[in-house]
Amino acid sequence: MRPTRRQKTGRIAAVTAGALALSIGATACGGDTSGPAGKELSGQNLTVAAVWTGVEAENFKKVLKAFTDETGADVKLVASGDNVSTFVGSKIEGKQAPEVVMVPQVGVVQQFAKKGWLVPLSEKVEMATARNFANVWKDYGTVGDKFYGLYFKAANKSTVWYRPDAFDQAGVKPPKSYEDMLKAARTIGDSGTSPFAVAGEDGWTLTDWFENIYLSQAGPANYDKLADHTMPWTDDTVVKALTTLGELFADKDLLYKGSAGALRTDFPTSVEQVFGPEPKAAMVYEGDFVGGIAKDQFDRKLGEDAKFFPFPGVGGGDAPVVSGGDAAVVLKEGKNQKAAMRLMEFLASPEAAEVWAGAGGYISPNKSLDLSAYGDDTTREIAKSLVDAGDSVRFDMSDQAPAAFGGTKGAGQWKLLQDFLRDPSDPKATAAKLEAAAAKAFGNG
Repeated sequence: MRPTRRQKTGRIAAVTAGALALSIGATACGGDTSGPAGKELSGQNLTVAAVWTGVEAENFKKVLKAFTDETGADVKLVASGDNVSTFVGSKIEGKQAPEVVMVPQVGVVQQFAKKGWLVPLSEKVEMATARNFANVWKDYGTVGDKFYGLYFKAANKSTVWYRPDAFDQAGVKPPKSYEDMLKAARTIGDSGTSPFAVAGEDGWTLTDWFENIYLSQAGPANYDKLADHTMPWTDDTVVKALTTLGELFADKDLLYKGSAGALRTDFPTSVEQVFGPEPKAAMVYEGDFVGGIAKDQFDRKLGEDAKFFPFPGVGGGDAPVVSGGDAAVVLKEGKNQKAAMRLMEFLASPEAAEVWAGAGGYISPNKSLDLSAYGDDTTREIAKSLVDAGDSVRFDMSDQAPAAFGGTKGAGQWKLLQDFLRDPSDPKATAAKLEAAAAKAFGNG
């Protein structure tokens, strides 16, 4: 079974048992369920399913409430659980399909489209997407020649988080290149602090390390070929990236408790090792969500005692921007197609993104969103980095792959990169094993 998406995005808040059902709009105010009079969708009902629970669900509820205020539609949000495919399949079979589903992986959007579950998005949604998003986001929502998935929420997975006091003690500054990052790490180690906390117990973090290095070294075009397996994992560019990653993994002085300790460290613990009450390391690489954990779990002040620098360029390459995200899709079996498509138009607007940006815990790929909508400078900087990258942004490669290769504990990339962390001495052999696993998972080996 594929581990939960909440593990992949670092969400560690408790999940409310059972399905979450949130009534939004006129009913939330205790008024007439037909919706505000005179609105274009007054009296119409709409159901949206998403993986989000807790604070994330409450913040998305605010977005849907804004849609209700604008159109009069009565919207209900239901929790899909982390296995969105199983949820949607069961709802379609039971003839209770929601109109709109938020889908967390490119591969799942493609799966739904190939099953015939989705409705292509309207011309109005396409036009709004072309106006407000870099082309790459539409590409990731397109299957064949039809546009199905609108990316409403994104993650910037090219951020290295650090404690300024550890940097100050060692007399180092945030590095501008990968080579300088390792040099700074060694200086930090000499000052008495372990440089990196690495969550090797969670194999997905290791795929993220590889993807950032590979995107910078090999470039977006090769990244795309490797992602869809039109390039074999035995290619020289892969061996080169593994060799670069192996330099970090092989140096026991760079990792807190060495590779053996990293293999016993899960993602939440890696953040605690840097930002917890008894810090052990100076830096932890992962996405923008690290900042939320440092702030919410360990009372760190973003921009003061919890800072980040962009994952630096490798070997003279551009600084990479690897992303993840949630795409809104419209189900063919949903009863109210008109209201569903109108919601998609709204979600493509900067006004919708502004609602959640103001609430926090959110980054939008919408380039028309005024960055002042974000509540703090750190989030603003992370969002700007994502938007400024334009069409050079690339979606998490493992999330584009079949789950057997890119998202299964104890198998595929996760296991093979854990094995490489344990012994990084033979990048060519690891590349060959990765190719064998990829060929099997993609069905061409």
